[in-house]
Amino acid sequence: MEYIKELKLQLSDNRVSTNETILNQHSSDESHHEPTLPQVVVYPITSEEVSSIVKIANQYEIPVVPFGVGSALEGHVIPTEGGITVNFSLMNKVLEVRDQDLLVKVQPGVTRTQLNKELKKYGLFFPVDPGADATLGGMAATNASGTTSVRYGIMRDQVRDLEVVLADGTIMRTGNLAAKSSSGYHLNSLFVGSEGTLGLFTELTVKVHGITEHIMAARAVFPSIESAVNSVVNILQAGIPIARCELVDESSIRQVNQYSQTDYAEAPTLFLEFHGNKSGLQEDVEFTTDIVNEHGCKEIIFVNDSIEASKLWESRHNLAYAFLHGYPGKKMYITDVCVPISELTGAIAHAREELNKTGLVGAVLGHVGDGNYHSLVMIDKQNPEEVKIAEAFNEKLVHHALARGGTCTGEHGVGIGKKKYQELEHGNAFELMKALKRTLDPKCILNPGKIMDKQ
Repeated sequence: MEYIKELKLQLSDNRVSTNETILNQHSSDESHHEPTLPQVVVYPITSEEVSSIVKIANQYEIPVVPFGVGSALEGHVIPTEGGITVNFSLMNKVLEVRDQDLLVKVQPGVTRTQLNKELKKYGLFFPVDPGADATLGGMAATNASGTTSVRYGIMRDQVRDLEVVLADGTIMRTGNLAAKSSSGYHLNSLFVGSEGTLGLFTELTVKVHGITEHIMAARAVFPSIESAVNSVVNILQAGIPIARCELVDESSIRQVNQYSQTDYAEAPTLFLEFHGNKSGLQEDVEFTTDIVNEHGCKEIIFVNDSIEASKLWESRHNLAYAFLHGYPGKKMYITDVCVPISELTGAIAHAREELNKTGLVGAVLGHVGDGNYHSLVMIDKQNPEEVKIAEAFNEKLVHHALARGGTCTGEHGVGIGKKKYQELEHGNAFELMKALKRTLDPKCILNPGKIMDKQ
């Protein structure tokens, strides 16, 4: 193909691949969506190379799909129309740490773990923790959040500036280094969460935080999901600055025990974490204990030891793998909705009730501190009936959330799976989104078929 020849002229041959194994590795993510092969995978090392790639794609009207580590959960990196997959793994440098400004500038291929290892030298850390060791570029593209968002905010809250390559190859910046600005439209918020449909990120400047003086983790066991969630609502209403607040139901605990060799009580459980100074932390812990006890908490176990705390959160982060390991041959279908805190108890009870009706193996869990919850079901992809049941279950949860002022996706993004709900959620604002897409990407070459159908 002529455009592949031109790509090889711009990049060295070993950074332009049509190898079948490489193409297969870039045909899917961790979602249940069907894979599709790209025609070619390229590995740029500079912003200028990304610009050249996009200019070639624009000239030949070839789709361009950005790729981080492939940990997305809604098919964002699946090249549904083939074309060019841009793998950012070689653009993985931490470019500048501005410790006095609490900012860091990175290339998009830098992973969360890599960044925090570098920041530790300065007594700093980056708070957004989606579980997977995702790239910063991918996290910004999907507006990721995770376990710590209840305290530190989501990805959109961290981004101060982006360098973006537009559909015609233009390189532009969306922000600055100032802590605030009233100048112009807020382009950071436009591009964060755009899933590669408006531009490709080549640099990110994000906020970082000082490593907290003291950390304490806890595991609180409840007689029911409702009592656990009601405790969370009261903890938040009391203004306790909790850093993490995760709900794990009894099915999840059972898988955790099998996979992580733990012996946690198989009952609805909150995994909690507190950050702060020693005296303030003690007050938060005592207040939280009083609240959970009011809701019938069976036991609450506090963990000061860093190794034990890491083990606790590792078991939470490995939950998806625990289910996959426990049900070999099955694929995970995971839902992701978010509701106002006042609607959370009812929403999770609804999810549990509907999950029981499916007859499928599954669980309810989530970052309940910010109203974001998930259900996961294990399905046989070769069984059309199981796939149909899972899709109907997901649809019920989405409609329940939207009817209560929530959203169809709290953190996983739209991708392929949630685009059918966009008009229902956004109304006529979705027409403006489509108009923005047409303006910035008139040939629809940037990750086509994600968020909205090709215009």
